[in-house]
Amino acid sequence: MSELPGDLLYTNEHEWLRREDDGSVTVGITDHAQAALGDLVYVELPEVDQDVASGGDMAVVESVKAASDVYAPIDGTVVAVNEDLADDPEKINTDPYGEGWIVRLRPSGAVDEDELLSPEAYQELLDEEDA
Repeated sequence: MSELPGDLLYTNEHEWLRREDDGSVTVGITDHAQAALGDLVYVELPEVDQDVASGGDMAVVESVKAASDVYAPIDGTVVAVNEDLADDPEKINTDPYGEGWIVRLRPSGAVDEDELLSPEAYQELLDEEDA
């Protein structure tokens, strides 16, 4: 079973979100997603100040197996990217919810939590996929 922190929100596309004290939202991919991809070898990050739309492509993670898009879970503007991933994309494999974060967004409006998954709902999604 994948590690699943209870203080995050999740998407059907296996991204996670964490609200920060300054109002920004940190985004990464889940432990389940990184395990499915395998060892990551490259991460294509968006530009700071780039606007992203919920559901739109925001970044790309590449592994020895495949490349996968990372989708924006909310509408917003990129305020920071994890530059460390350029030299060490494996941080996503080793610490997907910590040092493996991908981007920080400033939401362009209210974050609609009804469009996101609670930890329990995300676990149900994983259970369905594994069934």
